[in-house]
Amino acid sequence: MTLPRPLVFALACLLLLAACASQPPLPSSPPPLAHTLVYQVERQTAEGSDALLLAIQPEGQALRFSLFDPLGVPQARQRLLDGAWHADGLLPPNPRARTFFSVLLFALTPADQLPRAYAAGDWHRAADDSRTLKDWQVRYPAAERLELEAPDGSRYRLTLLPESAP
Repeated sequence: MTLPRPLVFALACLLLLAACASQPPLPSSPPPLAHTLVYQVERQTAEGSDALLLAIQPEGQALRFSLFDPLGVPQARQRLLDGAWHADGLLPPNPRARTFFSVLLFALTPADQLPRAYAAGDWHRAADDSRTLKDWQVRYPAAERLELEAPDGSRYRLTLLPESAP
């Protein structure tokens, strides 16, 4: 049995809209970065754990996110420009990394800028300074560390490397 083309098209559109809706929102303006930030990332998922290196570079009005494995092989590269993600280089799309980058932007946004950068219903800040963006949890266990927890239980522990600390 084959489905009529209009029905297939409608289902494809619904799937695309559902995928877009599940993405965390981007800030109305990215947090200001004076210099490149480099993080050691420990990622724990249902499939296992791995170590990664993340560099966030300010480039004029854009921010470049580059995620590398321990051998230095790029896993994801994206530029945030004019409120949207843009592919950077020839890597295939990596929706998981793009989502991670979006939540990290939220985590890096100073607390006093949150009301201007994000819609009120998208986020919450707790008394212990932890934050929630949609279903993602953000915690700050130490000055140079932060932890992100995804709705699926995946965890990201980020440690700012000393050479990129302010």
